[in-house]
Parts: sequence; C-alpha cells; structure tokens
Amino acid sequence: MEDKTLSSVYPSLYEFPMTITMFVCMVIPAWFIIHRWNQRNEKGPKTWPLLGASIEQFLNYDRMHDWLVEYFSVTKTVKVPMPFTSYTYIADPANVEHVLKTNFANYPKGETYHSYMEVLLGDGIFNSDGEHWRRQRKTASLEFASRNLKEFSTIVFREYALKLSSILGQASLDNKEVDMQELLMRLTLDSICKVGFGVEIGTLAPHLPNNSFAKSFDTAQIIVTLRFINPLWRIKKFFNVGSEALLDQSIKTIDDFTYSVIRKRKAEIKEARATNENDNKIKHDILSRFIELSENPENNLNDKSLRDVVLNFVIAGRDTTATTLSWAIYMIMTHPQVADKLYSELKDFEEEKAKQENVSLLPYNPEDAESFNERVTKYASLLTYDSLGKLLYLHAVVTETLRLYPAVPQDPKGILEDDVLPDGTKVRAGGMVTYVPYSMGRMEYNWGPDAAQFKPERWLKDGFFQNASPFKFTAFQAGPRICLGKDSAYLQMKMTLAILCRFFEFKLVPKHQVKYRMMTTLSMQYGLQLGVVRRS
Repeated sequence: MEDKTLSSVYPSLYEFPMTITMFVCMVIPAWFIIHRWNQRNEKGPKTWPLLGASIEQFLNYDRMHDWLVEYFSVTKTVKVPMPFTSYTYIADPANVEHVLKTNFANYPKGETYHSYMEVLLGDGIFNSDGEHWRRQRKTASLEFASRNLKEFSTIVFREYALKLSSILGQASLDNKEVDMQELLMRLTLDSICKVGFGVEIGTLAPHLPNNSFAKSFDTAQIIVTLRFINPLWRIKKFFNVGSEALLDQSIKTIDDFTYSVIRKRKAEIKEARATNENDNKIKHDILSRFIELSENPENNLNDKSLRDVVLNFVIAGRDTTATTLSWAIYMIMTHPQVADKLYSELKDFEEEKAKQENVSLLPYNPEDAESFNERVTKYASLLTYDSLGKLLYLHAVVTETLRLYPAVPQDPKGILEDDVLPDGTKVRAGGMVTYVPYSMGRMEYNWGPDAAQFKPERWLKDGFFQNASPFKFTAFQAGPRICLGKDSAYLQMKMTLAILCRFFEFKLVPKHQVKYRMMTTLSMQYGLQLGVVRRS
C-alpha cells in the first residue's frame, strides 16, 4: 500500500531507470549502425566504436602479414584504428620514401614503440632516437666500414659454415632429419658473438648443447610483438601474470647470458692490455669499441648500455640472417629449376677458381666422411669476400628471398606532428605509420604481374645484377636508418649457401608445415624439418 502511494506521488522515481535502459538499448545499437554505415565505402578492416579494428586484427593475428596483403591488393594505404592509437600501414614506395627519408625527423621510433620493446632492446640502436641513436650508429658504422672487420668476418663465416656442413654431412650418413632453422640460428648466434663481441659460445658444437638464451630470446620477441595488439598487456605486467610473467623469466635468462658476455670481453681486454697495451686485437669487435667508449665518463655508458648494444646486434646478426637463410633454402628446394641453376653456378665457379689458383680437385666419395670433408674445406677456401661477389645468381637468389620473405616483415614509426603523405593520406600526431616489406614485395603495382613468383632472374639483366630502389625493396630499410650490416649479412648468407647448395640436396619432411610465426622477425613457426643428401 505504501509503495503504491509513493509511485503515484513520485512516478519519476520508478520510471527513470526504465527510461535510461530504453535509451541505452536504442542509442548504442544506433551508434554502432551509424558507425558501420559511415564506413561502408572504406577499403580497410572493419572497425567498431571504442574497439577500433582490434577484433578483426586479433582474429587474423597469426596471419597478419597476409591479412595486410589482402587489403594492400586493393589500396596502397591501410588505416587500422586501435583502442589507444591508430596504425597507418603503407606499401607505396613514394609514401615509404617520405617517411624514411624526406620527412625522416617526423617519424622516429617513438615512445609507443620504445615502451613496447624496451624490456628486450632497452635503449639500443634499434629502439632509440635522436642523439642517443646517432652516437651508437656513428660508432657501429666505423666498425662496419673497416677492412679488418670484413676480413675477420669472412674467416668467421667460413669457419661456422664448415661446422654446419660437418653436422649436415653426419646427419646424411646417419639418415637423420634436421631442423635447419634451429641449426642456422645456432650458426648465426655463434657468428655474431665472435664477430660482434669477440667471444666463442659454441652452440653449433656437434652435440648441439642446450641453448636457453636463444629460446628465451625467441619467447621474449613473441611476447613483445603481441603487445602491439593487446591493450591489456600493462595490466598483466603490473600483476606479473600470464605472458608478461613468462617474459619476465625470459628476460632474466637473456640478461644472465648478456652480462656474462660483457664480463668475459672486459676481462679479455684487461688481460690483453696487461700483456701489451698497444695490442689492437682488443678493438676488432663492436662490443670492444663500445667498452672503450664506456671508459670515458662523458659518454654516459654503463653495463646496462652495453647490454642493450649486445641484444640489438644479436637480433640484427642472428635472427635476421638465420630466418632469411631458412626461407632461402626452402625456396631453393621447392623450385627445382632455381636449385639446378644455382648448383651449376657454384660448380662452374669451383672449377674455374681451382684452375686459376692451381688447386687440384681430386674425385671424392660423398659416402666417405673424410674425403667429403676435405673437398668441402678445399672448396670453402676458394670463397673469399671478393670471389663471392662474382656469384651473381647466388646474390639474386638471396635478394629474391628477401623480397618475398623480408627478415623484418613490418617496421612501425611514431608520428611527432600531423602530416600528409604523398598519396594524400592524413596522419595524426601520436599515431603510428608502418611500412610493410612483406606486403610490398607481393604487390603487382610494385613488381609487375609476376610479383608473387619466386624469380631470381628478375634481378639480372645482360649478365649484371640490377639493384632496385631501397624504397621499393625495403628489406634493409632506407634513408638515414638504412641497415649498416647489409654487406655483412649478404656475406654470411652467400658464404653459407654457397657451401650448402654445392654439397647438399634438401628434402622437406613429409607433412611438415612451413609458416611464419608472429614476432619481430619472420621466423618459421615449426622450424624447417629437412632430410639431407650429399652431392657429388
């Protein structure tokens, strides 16, 4: 009776909640419908109020590079709004040149990218901007330009390629399958540690010792890459749960390894100075140069800075080269005409070079381990920095692999100020612009109607290698941030492939699935499981 009286005196007290509910039920669906209607002519992914394109991107995350290819096939610029930022993906060389060169200062790595990657890469060269980046780049460029480093690198790359050849030769005799990507990761990790940091870590030993650093490094890359589409990662990090807890464990393993490398190199430098203060061997690697700089307080470099140097060069020297080699071997063995043509070039080179240097090439038995290894070693001795430069088809095979399977499939940049790209696209300060080498290599408007085909011959004309614009072939970036290690990467990849493709044939293990996994670099999710056969 009392309630009835109240409702008759104050009807609004009872009607107001119902009115709000009806309003919400009507307005929110209308808001969604209007939002979608306004986007009916858009060529990009579906977006929703507040959520942006996060739903579609999340559903396609495992195939994100190919998801972008589908959009780029109908438009050269793809807008992908997200809850806390907006991504503009570009595949037009004119837009790429604008971002990487013409208006370079407006497109740094940026705070967003830095905050996502800092736990792994710190303030290293690939995760920094401004004066800090310029200082690191200047130091590294001096090392990469030195003749001593090129000669030393050639020796090291040959040494580890021979170690890999020996492992493959034994696998062939034992009729064992191998994970080629795993072996190549070991090869490049050992190589970068020797060339870049002056230490021997021995992960490519015949018994293949456990490599906890490499596994943790891969795990960390996967998790920090996921941060780009997961707006909840900061909450997980705050409570140290789920993937962020695993990341924390991985970083501890990574840091333990990295600081041990720094301590070891410092001790070797100290010992070298104690025996001979003018011993130039202490300056033959990149880490030693940075250690030398750290001794000057004005440079503001400590062990944490050196740690960042090491990890940035690991991702540059290990992951990028190993993934490209993996894709190259996969493409060679799945394109028999390419494999035959490459083998012919390597065989002809061997015979011609041996004749010039008066080296005897005695017949050998591929089934006899000793004679086989002797022949491989003799062949490897013919592969120098200069002689590798004459293997044009090999160079074309590597370059064509990078066109379709770039080691870094997409590279985001921050936006400092509002800007308009050459194609008229407006970009807003605080957002991100990402050029996409993986998609660019597959676009007919960049490479013609055969863009999707693996065709090394596209790089050769009248017997000469033809370079493409670095704003179209973006595997090594372009502009002020163009890759300093490009020549070194080509040197190692050609040295390794020249030996492997001359003396081995590879067959994919039946039913083995080859697909990329989402991380900073384009590695294969399930590795590359192969059978190995020696060649005569």
